[in-house]
Amino acid sequence: MNISKLKAGAKFPVITVEKLGGGEITLSTPSSGFDWKLVVVYRGKHCPICTRYLGELNDALSDFNALGIDVVAVSADPQDKTTDQMALVNPNFDVGYNLTIEQMQKLGLYISQPRSAQETDRPFAEPGLFLINGDGNLQVIDISNAPFARPDLKSLLKGFKFIRNPENNYPIRGTHTAA
Repeated sequence: MNISKLKAGAKFPVITVEKLGGGEITLSTPSSGFDWKLVVVYRGKHCPICTRYLGELNDALSDFNALGIDVVAVSADPQDKTTDQMALVNPNFDVGYNLTIEQMQKLGLYISQPRSAQETDRPFAEPGLFLINGDGNLQVIDISNAPFARPDLKSLLKGFKFIRNPENNYPIRGTHTAA
């Protein structure tokens, strides 16, 4: 598998996916009125942990929005599976679907094969979370290879509030390179 790790502080790659309800979403571009973007990659309909996490994300959406952060969720699932899963979540954020293997690789995500046809019918991305700042750069990156290893949304909100406070002058972390 060809995965390259995204670098903190680097530009988020330009990735466009189909949007549930019609149209397209460019993952790096915040909706009007927001200057930062949170991209949440989830595994798909077969994952009950994802459904619960997306529900919690929806419950916290107004808190993220109050910080000027737009939220989008995306998976490799096709439209029909995405529609079925989102009927359980009823999200107030945009949801993308049909994330390709090439796009998953661009994001540096772990990609899994289904364990059986009952799980799902295609390779899928394991969880990932990307906070993109107002300059289009990666401020926070969290990538997991397991469905149960994801950042707590309340902790994220506290951290993002701290980062967004100009008085804190908080830099992008993890950018040190060897001389």
